[in-house]
Amino acid sequence: MPSLRTARMTGAFYLALAVTGMIGFLLLRPRLDEGAAVAEHPTLAQAMVFVELLTVLSQALAAAWFYRLFRSADPVSAAGVAAFGVVNAVVILVSAAMLSTAATTDPATSKTLFLISENLWSVGGIFFGLWLIPMGTAVLSTGWMPRALGWVLVAGSVGYVASALVKALAPDAATVADLLTFPASVGEFWIVGYLLIFGVKERQSGGSPKVDLIR
Repeated sequence: MPSLRTARMTGAFYLALAVTGMIGFLLLRPRLDEGAAVAEHPTLAQAMVFVELLTVLSQALAAAWFYRLFRSADPVSAAGVAAFGVVNAVVILVSAAMLSTAATTDPATSKTLFLISENLWSVGGIFFGLWLIPMGTAVLSTGWMPRALGWVLVAGSVGYVASALVKALAPDAATVADLLTFPASVGEFWIVGYLLIFGVKERQSGGSPKVDLIR
């Protein structure tokens, strides 16, 4: 059984990932509707780069701590979560580098770099979706969290990957793509809350689980 500290640290890093991702992608990016405006608003661009670097940091740490959480009971799923999570962190890191360069170049080049950064987030959704599959299978195989959570995470992964594919094939179908990510959002906030509040649970000899709150 992993310690309560490990479970809560995993949840804390995942929460940091969610918060920084929402600030950067949902709050700051919409303020730059045109990529050419990046060079004209260097302070905002620097804030976006800073937040994206925090997203990279929290994504990498969350991937490492999920591996630490599940490695003893389900090493294959643990490695899958870590691998997909690190790849997604690298994608966001490249996006941050594009934004940083866009803030110091001419408007035409700035717009191109901004669009590349924007598309990196879209295609990177493949890996952010994929890491939910081994996360869900680890929940199911260990029995440390509710089984329903495991299935929601797996379903959320399918929806997230489908959303990225829809954006690539039909860029105008943004509403459909956003709806496909809803199960993933439910699963992510559920597992964050469960890890922070309960940690993990162990199974007693009779088969019924008990929450591990003391390790």
